[in-house]
Amino acid sequence: MRLLFIADPLDAFNTAKDTTFSILREAARRGHALLACTTRDVSWQRGGRVTAQARAITLSPAAVTSSAGERVPNWFNTLADAQPVALADVDAVLMRIDPPFDSEYFYATHLLAQAEREGAHVFNRPQALREHPEKLAILEFPQFIGPTLVTRDAADIRLFHAEHADIILKPLDGMGGMGIFRVGPDGLNLGSIIETLNRHGAQTVMVQKYLREISAGDKRILLIDGQPVPHALARIPQGSEIRGNMAVGGKGVAQPLSERDRHIADHIGPVLAQRGLLLVGLDVIGDCVTEINVTSPTGFQEIMKQTGFDVAKTFMEALEGQLDGNALA
Repeated sequence: MRLLFIADPLDAFNTAKDTTFSILREAARRGHALLACTTRDVSWQRGGRVTAQARAITLSPAAVTSSAGERVPNWFNTLADAQPVALADVDAVLMRIDPPFDSEYFYATHLLAQAEREGAHVFNRPQALREHPEKLAILEFPQFIGPTLVTRDAADIRLFHAEHADIILKPLDGMGGMGIFRVGPDGLNLGSIIETLNRHGAQTVMVQKYLREISAGDKRILLIDGQPVPHALARIPQGSEIRGNMAVGGKGVAQPLSERDRHIADHIGPVLAQRGLLLVGLDVIGDCVTEINVTSPTGFQEIMKQTGFDVAKTFMEALEGQLDGNALA
């Protein structure tokens, strides 16, 4: 099969951690032809189809045989200059652009939706990407979340703090722990933090009760075609840091899913899979879901390295199953 990866620039990949790299490696091992581009390479013109200026690539022998967590220099080769490729002419399009979900990402999902109308198979489905912003998607599942407020109003935030005493504030478009603040019972700097995040009422903010279970890790539970990977990746804060995100130095520890983890996954997974979300990352602190990641969920390599469970293989089997089903339909 021919697989087109819409991803961030390949030159910037950290092959020891990057999940897209692990998917590319597994696809190469299975003999699939690989193409790559970025969102800026995708366009549409009346009378034509959605097209990408895509490069055909191969992985180096060292990359194909590498192990999870291994850094591989010069890991890919470009077979030729970028050529126009209609998205409907490849077997699958994998949208793997990292957050934030900004205007350009939003516009890209509309181009991908047009490509679907032309016959392309896009994973995750662009409509589902648009309808599940990663902070706000949890609102659909209130039974699995902790006390949460979404507002522009500073007075509402102050009342929430007065009720819960220890709170987390974060922007809706943040990623990797960016822009997250904790305010304790003393309320120190609450006013300044509100002004910074909501810009005097111009921007919406999410506020959540601080969950002390974060000390045991912010668990990433991966769902593939609605089914949970049997191990979560607990991102554990280090030192005085309150955030467990790997991007800010959190330590990733793979661990078996708890009974509560499975209960959450078994409820949310099939709902999201039915909407065309082949790969999802649930963030869970203690017993509470805090985010639902759909743009570019990660954690494949850390789980594989620590447990031996091959997440990339599981993902590729699910992808191939989806495509086989489309071919028979």
